[in-house]
Amino acid sequence: MINMRVALIAPPFIAVPPKKYGGTELFIAELAHGLQRQGVEVVVYTNGESTVDAPIHWLYPEGEWPLKHEVEASLKGLNHFAWAMKEATGEADLIHVNSAPALSFTHFTDVPVVHTVHHAFDDSLAKFYEYYPNVSYVTISDFQRKKLTMPNMRTIHHGIDPSLYTVLDGKREHLSFLGRIAPPKGTHLAIEIAKKSGIPLKIAGEIQPINKDYWETLVKPHVDGKFIEYVGEVGMQGKVELLGKSRAMLFPVQWDEPFGLVMIEAMACGAPVLAMPGGSVAEVVKEGVSGNVRKTAAELAECARNLDIPATIVRGYMEEFFSVKRMTQDYIALYSEILRDNVAEAERIVA
Repeated sequence: MINMRVALIAPPFIAVPPKKYGGTELFIAELAHGLQRQGVEVVVYTNGESTVDAPIHWLYPEGEWPLKHEVEASLKGLNHFAWAMKEATGEADLIHVNSAPALSFTHFTDVPVVHTVHHAFDDSLAKFYEYYPNVSYVTISDFQRKKLTMPNMRTIHHGIDPSLYTVLDGKREHLSFLGRIAPPKGTHLAIEIAKKSGIPLKIAGEIQPINKDYWETLVKPHVDGKFIEYVGEVGMQGKVELLGKSRAMLFPVQWDEPFGLVMIEAMACGAPVLAMPGGSVAEVVKEGVSGNVRKTAAELAECARNLDIPATIVRGYMEEFFSVKRMTQDYIALYSEILRDNVAEAERIVA
């Protein structure tokens, strides 16, 4: 058993785990469960709607997503982070934050802090991080890490619990797209791939107000409820059913995705990932084992038609490299290293 008390601080806007959309919140739930299984004491600072199987503390009883008022929402986030950091300082051996604004309050604590960087590269945030050189940063892909310059930094890929996902029996007769309906996610390209391949497509995901025009002009006109079907947002059960019956999941990203949890969720259901290159894709998709990476819709359509990767091989790859057990072990190693260094430094000062 590991004698360690860790505070996991989530943003207050989405429940942990998320009811529908929420990659960061899914990560926090998986990590909380993984740490507890290894004997680590965990408290999750989140909102009151959260159902993660761990002790939770909250300031705001309800989430807010999508954010309606950016300034007010930011103030809500700052209030949550200030409260959580103060409370965790008196209770935890280590504080693990998951949103950049929370770092502002590290000035007021002597407890070591880990920050997992969940966002794509942003120059203003990179400059912000330079003010906090004592924080231990975790990037979620090597691609992301190579763009940053903080002194204390390492990559830990995300992991999920394979037992929550099922490789379903039966024919896999459709392609799937799972994610925000937005230009950077390439929903329109998923439609193009389906049409070029001749294989039906099921689209699941959130349509945020900011992307309403994109939906109305580039996606909705192709949705006929038969060949191209929009099934709305899906929770965990709907996600497993969608991916578990997919010939492949399409991931035609048009931006540098820092990780892409949905890729390993598809793999956990035995569905290969057909992706366009960008960000972490090359680190997650192993060519011919867990999917294919190609530059064009036409090339991915050909891959979809000629797929011959057994679901068991895809699932096995995910279990080996992207399990919550592996992720948890990596974080415990980091936490332990930080705490050992702190003890050694304290002893050096006393001596």
